[in-house]
Amino acid sequence: MPERNLRLGVPSKGRLAEQAVALLQQAGLNFRRQERSLFARAREIPVDITFLRADDIPVLCAEGAIDMGITGSDLVAEHGVDVVTRLALGLGRCRLSLCVPEDRDFQSLQELDGCRVATSFPNLTAAFLRQHRADPHLVSITGSVEIMVALGVADAVVDLVETGSTLAANRLRILEDIGQYETVLIQSTSCRDTALADRIVRRLQGVVIARSYSLLEYNVARARLPEAEKITPGFHSPTVSSLEDCDWCAVRVMVRQSEVIQVMERLESIGATAILETAISNCRL
Repeated sequence: MPERNLRLGVPSKGRLAEQAVALLQQAGLNFRRQERSLFARAREIPVDITFLRADDIPVLCAEGAIDMGITGSDLVAEHGVDVVTRLALGLGRCRLSLCVPEDRDFQSLQELDGCRVATSFPNLTAAFLRQHRADPHLVSITGSVEIMVALGVADAVVDLVETGSTLAANRLRILEDIGQYETVLIQSTSCRDTALADRIVRRLQGVVIARSYSLLEYNVARARLPEAEKITPGFHSPTVSSLEDCDWCAVRVMVRQSEVIQVMERLESIGATAILETAISNCRL
């Protein structure tokens, strides 16, 4: 691989791999991966994409084998490596939780002393238990942790929880949360091209921000514009244009996607009309 190209590690398979590739391509890093190939080259920017196991990416980034990587912040914390977290990507948000059987009356961590706790995060789990002065026996597992209680391997588990449906299916409940994590972009402390790394961060940042906002457009009576601006203040301020009817104006504004429905209802209540939502695919703010 040419030394002049920046190396970016991406998960090689699974849902995170699909999300990471889609995010990179939306940010203008266009590449094609040949079947089973571990490498791909971006067409318009000097970046080589390396496809790796997600849990290897923090270590390889810390060792300088890759310059940047997309992985879970849980894996970065578990390995305890010296890397720089450049950007939270808004993907894969989850909790790492200590879970116990629904039919066991565990109320505190100390009640787990001497019990078996299965986890694929032994370092994070051990540190958390030491902090809370609990002393169970840890069983390190790399597969499906949630079924270890049913198999009789463990009395409790520490696993990632996204929606809780897997816990319910395995008759488990959360006793304590250890931490909250998500997918992040990390950078090696020995990155060979920091200017290019900054450029990649900026591109991805534009996509991440765009995904969390929508563009809202509506017409409102000019007399009620101050009320509308309080409802939709915008990123800095809304764009206001005059209509042919001088008593009315058109407003264009960015609104957080999670708030769009409520904002539309509030605008409608003050007489706004033609309220339209448009998706934003990329932006620079």
